[in-house]
Amino acid sequence: MRILALGGAGATGAAAVRAAVALPGVREVVVADRDLAAAGRLAGELRLGGPALSAQQVDVTDAGQLDRALGAADVVLNTVGPYYRFGPAVLAAAIRARTHYLDLCDDWEPTVRMLELDGEARRSGVTAVLGMGASPGVSNLLAALAAERLDTVHDLYTAWPVDVPDTGEELTGPDGRAGAAAVHWMEQISGTVAVVERARLVQRRPLRPVTLALPGGRAGTAYTVGHPEPVTLHRSLAPTGNAACLMVVTRGTVAFLDGLRRDLDRGRLDNESAAALLAGPPLGRALTAGVRAAGLRGPGGLPPFFAAATGLRDGRPLGVLARPAEDPPRLLADMALATGVPLALGLAQLLDGTARRPGVHPPEAVVDAARFFRDLEPWSPGGVVVEEVAGGR
Repeated sequence: MRILALGGAGATGAAAVRAAVALPGVREVVVADRDLAAAGRLAGELRLGGPALSAQQVDVTDAGQLDRALGAADVVLNTVGPYYRFGPAVLAAAIRARTHYLDLCDDWEPTVRMLELDGEARRSGVTAVLGMGASPGVSNLLAALAAERLDTVHDLYTAWPVDVPDTGEELTGPDGRAGAAAVHWMEQISGTVAVVERARLVQRRPLRPVTLALPGGRAGTAYTVGHPEPVTLHRSLAPTGNAACLMVVTRGTVAFLDGLRRDLDRGRLDNESAAALLAGPPLGRALTAGVRAAGLRGPGGLPPFFAAATGLRDGRPLGVLARPAEDPPRLLADMALATGVPLALGLAQLLDGTARRPGVHPPEAVVDAARFFRDLEPWSPGGVVVEEVAGGR
């Protein structure tokens, strides 16, 4: 198949391309990016000994250029963010072109809009998998492993680390400006975010504390953030209680983020200016955050990256924790790798038919979770640990 790696010259796109060229069934990869020179360098680096590689200049804001590139591809890997700006338009174009689609969408609002394209994708015979990265993506599949131990799921939480440990994610780009990841983060700690309460999808203020007691005696407090997991897990795994995506974060960082949230919501900052303050915290803001941090709860013994479910099995309450065996996971030290490799492993299951189902889907609806984690082991040694404790509600 001919794979179009959209945004493929960026760090995450390049990680996905490097993993994808080793997959069976990939005969050609087109590295498509606004920066043609960077795309050409990556294609040249990987050209020997694998599938055919080429570079193409594609700006996703140029509809004609995007349509032509998609029309010549069998599958597109879309790593162009932030997705709240570009995700729905690129997916709609892929459906028009009848091109299968995978992305890393980590914004909950466009996830809702893209799921609404399910009928169009079905009619076009297009399989689209949304959020096939680390979180969402790996997190969704951890949730699926936890939920399968239960007959009925009550509460369901996914969590990822911000500074426990340091994820290694770059907050600034080569030009010194705030990177896309930081801008995305500001979008998802402001306004309202999607959570599930009493089996209903609702919107609430972000950065709300959630205290958890998990199997293995692990307990602590994490904080809500806007991510697609509650939207998709609400549909696919149907928790009867509460669900949210959480940040495992130190008290000082959550206090600093809450200060940015207040100014974003008051219109004093936009996402870009808030992200710039995150990358280079002014002394005054840092001192204020330090004072506020004293009144907050910290992560305690929570693992850095996990999914946790409570519910019933055989009529008895049970709590289940699914997490990488490595603690902290080495994979998360390089966020480009942590997101790009899962995208390529999702592509592998689409190529061999495992995840081939027309429509727009979250990972947990079409990806074989057990196989995914086996395939991930070269990057995440030890695989996944699933622990249980009696008495979870």
